[in-house]
Order: sequence, then structure tokens, then C-alpha cells
Amino acid sequence: FDPRHYLGTHCYRFPKTGPHRLRFLLESVKDLRETLKKKGSTLVVRKGKPEDVIRDLITQLDSVSAVAFHEEVREI
Repeated sequence: FDPRHYLGTHCYRFPKTGPHRLRFLLESVKDLRETLKKKGSTLVVRKGKPEDVIRDLITQLDSVSAVAFHEEVREI
């Protein structure tokens, strides 16, 4: 979870994530974790800036051969 997603928008500082969206997100992540667990896998969930969290995870795992990501489109 990137803390920057819970700040205000660039224009007018409207909240990016309200209480309903946050609840949906948390329930979705919980459901995904439970589904993966039933299939013998797991889900790693972290809080922080992705550029820091991913770097730390790669260092901890020491066997990463590829990383895929997407970048949020920013408003101009």
C-alpha cells in the first residue's frame, strides 16, 4: 500500500481514496490472499513507497530474476 494514494489529489486536494474505496480495496486484498492460500501460494502485502518496498523485497529474497510493474498516470 503506497501511502501517497491516500493523500489529496494534485488539484484541489480531493481525497484519492475514500472510506468505501478503502474498504473495497482491503476486502479485495484479503480475498486474494485467501484464494492464493487455498492454492498453496501466498500474497506479500507491504506499506510504503513501492520503490523502497520492492528494492527491500528483492534484497531479502535474493533470487529475483524479473520485476513487472505499472506506473500510475499522473494528472497534469
